Amino acid sequence: MQTSIKKRVVGVDIGNSLTSYAIVDVRGNVIAHDSFATPDYPEINHYVDKLTESIITISEANGGYETIRSVGISCPSASYASGCIENAANLPWKGVVPLGAMLRDRLGIAVALGNDAHNTALGEKMFGSAHGMKNFIVLNLGVGLGSCFFSEGHEHQGADGYAGEIGHTCIEDHGRPCPCGLEGCLEAYVAAAGIVQTARELMEGSDAPTKMRDIKELDPPAIVQLCEEGDAMAIEVFRRTGYLFGRGLATYASIVNPEAIIVTGGISNAGHWLMDPTQESFENHVFRNMRGKVRLMVSELDNRERDVLGASALAWEVPEYSLFK
Repeated sequence: MQTSIKKRVVGVDIGNSLTSYAIVDVRGNVIAHDSFATPDYPEINHYVDKLTESIITISEANGGYETIRSVGISCPSASYASGCIENAANLPWKGVVPLGAMLRDRLGIAVALGNDAHNTALGEKMFGSAHGMKNFIVLNLGVGLGSCFFSEGHEHQGADGYAGEIGHTCIEDHGRPCPCGLEGCLEAYVAAAGIVQTARELMEGSDAPTKMRDIKELDPPAIVQLCEEGDAMAIEVFRRTGYLFGRGLATYASIVNPEAIIVTGGISNAGHWLMDPTQESFENHVFRNMRGKVRLMVSELDNRERDVLGASALAWEVPEYSLFK
């Protein structure tokens, strides 16, 4: 008896605020998608129960669970090598969480777990701005700052799957505390909380007028809006952020020598307010033989769709397994 070839997988993107999941076919078409709030399940077993139920429900409603080959999961601080989330700074579950094995035991099919920055890069390579490139960096700038780079067409994950942690490189001795436990990390200055902290420091250090003082729940989108309105201090927030971001990227590029650096994530929506000072700082700090040769780009893909597609690409790579054969 010949076994039919399964032509669908499920891609899951675990974010700090939202878990998105989708059924994706072999051509990269999203058949169905849905999501739920990640923080609603602070206990890991309850979270895995919810994710299992969600995957089975969406599968049964769209062709049947028996059509699903495997599941790919994109998550911060995840290691493809171990199948675990390891000491995630911004997720509700602490320590080492064997999420890949936990979900495989419940679903009975193959599960691959990978770092969100790596899966973002995979999605960008297959479906986005990096298509056709061999040497490039993809950064995910939002609540945190992660990255992945491809060299000669191959993703570099490192010995334990944590290559590309540019967000946790030190740019300031005894600087701001970072959720990872270090001080002075780049992430603490250019990710969402760091941008807001820069804004507060500017307001505390100056009596200059700014509408930022009137916003109770200040966040990067609100600061971007004030930039559009010509608020000088809001513009200065992103000038300082871009300066540090560009410095960090220049160091990265000087080591990796990429064709392009592609910025994804929520903070990329700041557009030219962030990218103009980043570009200027980058060119001033990068190795001189690379000046003018590395393209700094903002991804054109929808963040959630790309990350789910990247996770689905990971699902195709894991060896097929099923308890039901």
